[in-house]
Parts: sequence; C-alpha cells; structure tokens
Amino acid sequence: MRFAVPTLFFLAAAAQTLSAAVRTILPPNHDAVVDASYRGVEGARVDGSKRYRTVGAALADAPRDPALTYVVFIRAGRYHEKLSVDRPHVTLLGEDRDRTILTFDAASDTPAPGGGTYGMRGSWTLRVTAPDFRAENLTIENSFDYPANYAKPDGDPTKLRNPQGVALMTDGGSDRAVFENCRITGYQDTLFANAGRHWFHRCVIVGHVDFIFGAGRAVFDDCDIVSRDRGSRSRNGYVTAASTPIGQPYGFLVIRSRLKKETPSLAPGTVALGRPWHPFADALAVGSVAFVDCWMDDHVGAAAWDSMSSTNGAGQRFWYRPTSARFYEHGTTGPGAVPSSNRRVLSDGDAQAYTPERVLDGWDPAG
Repeated sequence: MRFAVPTLFFLAAAAQTLSAAVRTILPPNHDAVVDASYRGVEGARVDGSKRYRTVGAALADAPRDPALTYVVFIRAGRYHEKLSVDRPHVTLLGEDRDRTILTFDAASDTPAPGGGTYGMRGSWTLRVTAPDFRAENLTIENSFDYPANYAKPDGDPTKLRNPQGVALMTDGGSDRAVFENCRITGYQDTLFANAGRHWFHRCVIVGHVDFIFGAGRAVFDDCDIVSRDRGSRSRNGYVTAASTPIGQPYGFLVIRSRLKKETPSLAPGTVALGRPWHPFADALAVGSVAFVDCWMDDHVGAAAWDSMSSTNGAGQRFWYRPTSARFYEHGTTGPGAVPSSNRRVLSDGDAQAYTPERVLDGWDPAG
C-alpha cells in the first residue's frame, strides 16, 4: 500500500505531535522513568532520562552519593514488587494515584524465599530506611487476600494463622518522610510508621485491624482513614496501635481528617479508634494518639478505645488498658462523635499543644 506525499506528511506531523504530548506529561525534573510496557534496554536513556520496566531496577540504579536527590517517575500500571529504599533523598512520583500501584502479597506466615516466613516485620510491600523520602500520586498496597484466608475453616492446613500484611513500613534511619496524595491499602497492619517523622497529606489509608501502628511520629492532615468490614456485629477492628516510646512526647496526630467506613454494611459502633501496643510487653512503649478536628462516621463506638495484650520473652501475657496510654480527642464531629466517659477530650488550651509543628519537632515538610 502506498501513501501520497501529503498523507505521509500528515502522519509524520501527527507522530511528532503525539511524541510531544507524551513528553509533556513527564514531570519537569526527574532522573528515571518506570514504565511496565517499556521493552527497551533497562537503564537506557530515552528523551534524556533513564527508562526501566520495574521500580526495583530504577532504585538499584540510584546514585550512591547521599547528597544527590533521585526522582523516579512511575507511569500508570501494577508493579508487583517488594521494594526497599535505603538511600536518602529518593522521590517516587506516580502518574496517577489510583492507577500507579506498587503491590506485593506477603503476609506474616507467607513462606519467604530464604526459608521460614516473612513475619509481620518482613511482610512489607515498600520499606523506607533512609531520610528525606517522598511518595506522591501513587498507591502502596499489600494485596494478600485476607478475606479469603479468613473464610477458610480452622482445620484447613493452608489457612495462615498470622495474616498481618504491611503495605508501608518505615524503619531504621527513616526520617522526614512525606506522602502526598497517596493511597495506602491493606487489611491488618497496613501502615507501620515505626521510625522518625512522617507527614501524610491528602492520603487515603485503608485497613481494619491496627492498620496505623508503630513507634514513629506522624501527622495525618486532611486524610481519609477508611475502615474495612470484617463482618462482625460487635468488633470490626482498631484504627491505630501506637507504641510510642515514653520519652517521646508525640506519636500520631490525625488532624482535619475523616474516619470513614468502606461499605455501608459495616455495623455501627464496632470500630475502636485505637489500642495500646506494647511490643514484647515493653513497659516503656506508651502509645500517643490524638484526633483533632476530625469527622467520624458511626462505625466508631462510644467506647472509642480498647485494651491490648502482649507477651514478653518468657511467654508471660500482660494486658494494657487504654487509660494507661496517651489517647485523646478534640473537636470531633459526625455520627461517631458519641459522648462517653471512655473518650478523653482535650480542653481548648491543651489541644493547642497538638499541632503539626510540635509533633514534627520543627520540621516543615512544605519547606
């Protein structure tokens, strides 16, 4: 088939226009582009930046100089990878929050490649152990099928007894971590904010049991905190499980946010705002959580806070009551704002101590 010269000219012009359009959707400053559909040589330069098929390959190729920033633009797609960020100043920038998905399906009892099981602390999809990390416009997901596992009869040998599955974990040297317009989703133990300071802005965090937990400092500003339905008519989970060190004045601050339920069928009054986590029965872990100026749907009950047990190295079990932790509210509205003696409400004066500036200890994530 032959095309007339004008037709060829038109096709060439259209191709140039399309190429220009594709280039314009790239962020102005980036070092690498990850595209699941890319079929070229990994790390080859295309239009001035390196191209990769996987996020892991892009991270492995990051410069070793800790003073350099490294921005990875990730095109829409599902990236089934277990990812670890161990160098500072890394940014993962997604093309679209709901279509750029970093996912892995490990739970605590999932067999690990090197033998044994992952354990809760190894079940993460994304782990950050270095300072000044940033994620924007993407989803971080633990895709372990908790409901299917839960539905198996207790006698089924394939049923995992420890189904915790972490989507995001910060640990080790993590500090000043920023999450902007991200979706972080799982079931039990979704978000393990365990080290340093964090700022979650305009994020969606989804889970059901202890799905925001750990020893770090974190501000959740203008976020949707979404509880999933476990099908119970009395107990459907706990939003937080902080293990804040006793010498640390702040743990989690949820401010100007919304506590929602994923489905209307989630029974009213069956979700607690949190419970105190004492890892290995550590008496010096005294959880700090404050909900300030938040709207809550009716899945939050009047009791609001619950107890939690933990065992020490000798196998002794201890119970910890919410009254021994630092759990507070101020300015709560919505159907879940049920007055109760179990819910400690900060005075206007005391609430002034719970600000992002104080929780983040002078760090300005917008600076």
